[in-house]
Amino acid sequence: MEKQDSDSIHNCVIKLRVDPKKRRDKVYIGCGAGFGGDRPMAALKLLQRVKQLHYLVLECLAERTLADRFQIMSAGGDGYDSRISEWMRLLLPLAVERGTCIITNMGAMHPPGAQEKVLEIATTLGLNVSVAVAYEVSVRESGSNSSTKKPYIMEGGVSTYLGAAPIVECLEKYQPNVVITSRVADAALFLAPMVYELGWNWDNLELLAQGSLAGHLLECGCQLTGGYFMHPGDKYRDISFQSLLDQSLPYAEISFDGKICVAKAEGSGGILNFRTCAQQLLYEVGDPAAYVTPDVVIDIRDVSFQSLSSHKVLCGRAKPSPESVPGKLLRLVPKDCGWKGWGEVSYGGHECVKRARAAEFLVRSWMEEVVPGVNHNILSYIIGLDSLKTASISDDPSSWRTSEDIRLRMDGLFELKDHAVQFTKEFIALYTNGPAGGGGVSTGHKKEVILEKQLVGREHVFWQTGLKCSKVADSITQEVAREENLLKTDVVHEPLSLPEASLNICSVDCSSKEIGLSSAPSGQKIPLYTVCHSRSGDKGNDLNFSMIPRFPLDFERLKMIITPQWVKDVVSTLLNTSSFPDSDAINKRDQWVNEHVKVEIYEVRGIHSLNVVVRNILDGGVNCSRRIDRHGKSISDLILSQQVVLP
Repeated sequence: MEKQDSDSIHNCVIKLRVDPKKRRDKVYIGCGAGFGGDRPMAALKLLQRVKQLHYLVLECLAERTLADRFQIMSAGGDGYDSRISEWMRLLLPLAVERGTCIITNMGAMHPPGAQEKVLEIATTLGLNVSVAVAYEVSVRESGSNSSTKKPYIMEGGVSTYLGAAPIVECLEKYQPNVVITSRVADAALFLAPMVYELGWNWDNLELLAQGSLAGHLLECGCQLTGGYFMHPGDKYRDISFQSLLDQSLPYAEISFDGKICVAKAEGSGGILNFRTCAQQLLYEVGDPAAYVTPDVVIDIRDVSFQSLSSHKVLCGRAKPSPESVPGKLLRLVPKDCGWKGWGEVSYGGHECVKRARAAEFLVRSWMEEVVPGVNHNILSYIIGLDSLKTASISDDPSSWRTSEDIRLRMDGLFELKDHAVQFTKEFIALYTNGPAGGGGVSTGHKKEVILEKQLVGREHVFWQTGLKCSKVADSITQEVAREENLLKTDVVHEPLSLPEASLNICSVDCSSKEIGLSSAPSGQKIPLYTVCHSRSGDKGNDLNFSMIPRFPLDFERLKMIITPQWVKDVVSTLLNTSSFPDSDAINKRDQWVNEHVKVEIYEVRGIHSLNVVVRNILDGGVNCSRRIDRHGKSISDLILSQQVVLP
């Protein structure tokens, strides 16, 4: 392996491209991964099915994975996503054969390390490839000459959301097979090849807004094409098991004039329509009038979707906000937030809930004997009864009798490691000191890190690019290895055939136009899921969920009942620290909610929907939350289960 080039250092102040060239009229960009735990085989199938792809983006980095990677790196492990070997071994042969460039943020905190790993994989595959890196660096004065600046990999796990410019520079200078980045904003991973291929510049704000819309829709992979959408309780979202199994990752067709179509592989399963696009549009969005990316601030309130076929949707009307370019970028700084200790135990049969209640009482009491005053650090819930904290358990024991298979879980977040370890010891003691029939005890503890958010001026954020190439000396060996690897990835396998009884056949053709839609009834109590559908997301300690009516005229009626106070009343139980709160605990909870929880409700006119943002509700956010659903992903369906009376 030989180093080919290393670029100079740049800051993030926006600099217009000099004489940008339009290389294509249209560019095709696919999403091969929507998060760090996505499926490489699905990405390979997209490559196989959609032969016109110019780029394949692997978006594998989030706040949780970034914090985990920092802890692994601090313990002497890799600073990049170690799964990059698995992904590249599977995808590189066909991507190189097709001329498809792979762009990924799997470099995380150490892109040069990931670059070396990919080159190593390419060499074993017999492939000559060029691998570029684009990553944030810190800059220090070098030697006695204070005008000389030397770049260093960011230390202490600090990372800033970069925009598309570093990737565009890689594409312009190197035309690489692979681009590996540090923390780049999700939408920017997709925007970069649009800017490069279509001749856009950084002051073409209308085009950047449309391109960033496409990136936002694509960034979560199959969430756009039927994943995280199927729901047997909703006839408009009831997709068969077989169709769900064969769903396609999405891709986009982007024209030089900003026309955007999102698509899935023709003939594939899953679903791509107005509903899937609307859910993804509002996913993890705050104010839809000002969706901030490093390259452009977007107004998505008037975005519309038009189905062109069962596998393609036209997306339009994204526009730049009045303050169209952010002057500061978001920086994440790791910070210790204590030690987590947890324990679980199962109870079943007669009065199992009462036994779980006794077990909780004992563990809390034992902890109070050893470490007085830490009970407020402990949260408990009963899996199978109230683990999602949808409501308080009734004091009437008759309401517990339907639960005969439950699991008590208790989570504590402590300042000291010794306290977390002590908690696990007290929990294990339930085996001989707790109620009868408790089994399957499991415990654990770990250090937790949160990512503190800071805003940093663009002039204080620096990045660098570079390129290395693999060298395969023996051309005959290279050709043999290449052919063997292409054979391994040459066939799209038929999806697994399941027994007819287990297919859960869809009750309606989900890819067809709206069927039998009518306005919801007035003046009677109905569950919200008969009126609308929803998806929830998280940003730090804040939650957002969409409210997308099935019938547009219900939008105005929903606005009358979905008020900030209604939302607070519904989500307040998320803050219960026990399955059995007394009146004093409930009063303290409600007081805290009124003082600290803020609700913002936004109208999104283009899709006749509401976007609801709830601040300070997720127990500190995904990296330190003691809740079983750290992200708040399940909250959308809990909202939809609420009974309402429409005017």
